[in-house]
Amino acid sequence: MKLLTHEIGSLAKPSWRVKPFRNIKLTDNDIENAKRWGEFLEIDERNELFEILSKRENFTKEEKEKILHFSSLYAVRMLEKAGIDLVYDGEQHRVEMYEYPVRRIRGFEFKGHVRSFDNKYYRKASLTSEPELREFYHDKEFERINSFAKKPVKIPVTGAYTIVDWSYDEYFLKDIKPGEGNIREKRKSARREFLLEIARNVIYPVLKSLYEKGARYLQIDEPAATTKRDEIDLFILTMKESISDLKGKVFFGTHICFSDYFLLFPAIEELEGILNEIHFEYANRDTREMGVNSEKRKGYEILEKFKNNKFVVGLGVLDVHTDFIEPPELIRDRILYALDIIQDPQRIYVAPDCGLRTRTWDIAFKKLKNMVEGKYLAEKEAGL
Repeated sequence: MKLLTHEIGSLAKPSWRVKPFRNIKLTDNDIENAKRWGEFLEIDERNELFEILSKRENFTKEEKEKILHFSSLYAVRMLEKAGIDLVYDGEQHRVEMYEYPVRRIRGFEFKGHVRSFDNKYYRKASLTSEPELREFYHDKEFERINSFAKKPVKIPVTGAYTIVDWSYDEYFLKDIKPGEGNIREKRKSARREFLLEIARNVIYPVLKSLYEKGARYLQIDEPAATTKRDEIDLFILTMKESISDLKGKVFFGTHICFSDYFLLFPAIEELEGILNEIHFEYANRDTREMGVNSEKRKGYEILEKFKNNKFVVGLGVLDVHTDFIEPPELIRDRILYALDIIQDPQRIYVAPDCGLRTRTWDIAFKKLKNMVEGKYLAEKEAGL
């Protein structure tokens, strides 16, 4: 059985994709970038894009939609050219992972910008009335990508716990008065109600609609999962409610990054048979030295927690916060170390630590291409 590769979610948006939607005039460099990548990726219809971009400004609604189509196509072809097995378009359709879904849920009001990381910002919202799904906000995205992808498509969906944790609550907490009795219990009850509303009435319908459209690989992104260690039980509950009767019908993975993963165990093992894959970030914590022992592979100690369960291990082998291009031999050793612990290649899916949106496409492509080459080296050495 060969090892499977996939990309976790985000890629940078090309300047020629961003500027038309912000009504900023394109430069020669923007158009040259579109031409360079169009030729490198062998996009058959690329001349149609070049003709549209030649206007440089004042694009019509239809032209902007076509530009969006091409940025999605470029991103998918880039992953395919790198050799990735499960592909996506790197959020070309989205603002980012929080604002995009929240804009499509009634009851939220945006309050202002907050910083996430790497000088990236997102707009934070507050729930002020009962949440209600406005639209199945990933359907069009999936249908478009699926129409031209040459590999199976995986769609990431921001999970209920992260949406709630990254939001203010002015609705479920509105009747709780400071200083009243049992306030901790009341606040946790309100939090639980908020989470269940989003899980049952927003995330589940979105996932179900994607399944009905033909999606068979879905990733629930939960970077906030371990933010509050006394709410791991609520995170587990929202995951169960979000998937519900879709269990077994879709390959479900979850992506949790840059946190204390040990806090999730043993509670997350309740999701065996519901979640298929659990993806963590590993390479960011690891050394850059070759080797397959624990001294060299310091970032991979959490793998021991997967020895006695059946989860597929989403193995982060690329550090997404640096332009360092991991050599294939380093990626090979990281995979071989994981194989030695897990003992089953069907339970290892190789991927970057997280989305590559903070890297240029040139850097992202080189990293992904080496990741695939490293996977082949690991398969050869392991006799797969």
